[in-house]
Amino acid sequence: MIIWIGIGVGIVALYTIYAYNRFVTLTSIVDNAWSQIDVQLKRRYDLIPNLVESVKGYMKHEKGVLTEITKARASLISGTVADKAKASDQISNALKTIFAVAESYPKLKASKNFLMLQEELAGTESKIAYARQFYNDSVMDLNVKVQHVPSAIIARLFGFVGKEFFKTEGAEREAVKVTF
Repeated sequence: MIIWIGIGVGIVALYTIYAYNRFVTLTSIVDNAWSQIDVQLKRRYDLIPNLVESVKGYMKHEKGVLTEITKARASLISGTVADKAKASDQISNALKTIFAVAESYPKLKASKNFLMLQEELAGTESKIAYARQFYNDSVMDLNVKVQHVPSAIIARLFGFVGKEFFKTEGAEREAVKVTF
């Protein structure tokens, strides 16, 4: 009987160690995924002033779009996941507007600097989308593990909690409307 109790205690101890290590791994994956989003947001953050300078002279009557980008860019510096998601979506929408409006300016469209920045920003947007998807997949894995029994017991015991998804809300989900 004592042997069976010892085996049971050993199995529970091994599962606890396994579950704890799995939570540490999942948390590290989520943190890494978030830092990858931050890297791409920083890259876009650094490219935006160059884009704004490139289009300023051509788009004098489009100052509202440029102002919106500048404000949203400032919001990327700090805040929660939700704050950064909202600012990121605002920038994405404003950039789409700039690129659509640029079609009306043949000299701007032909500018090598503008074309290079447009290409770099488009590539960065794709990387951001991929990083967001990877982050959300990682958060889902962690959140499921935190909620499933018996690992939920280990999560509560050691203070592991779920993370917030990087998501868009409200107007950011709608298609961008461009008017000339």
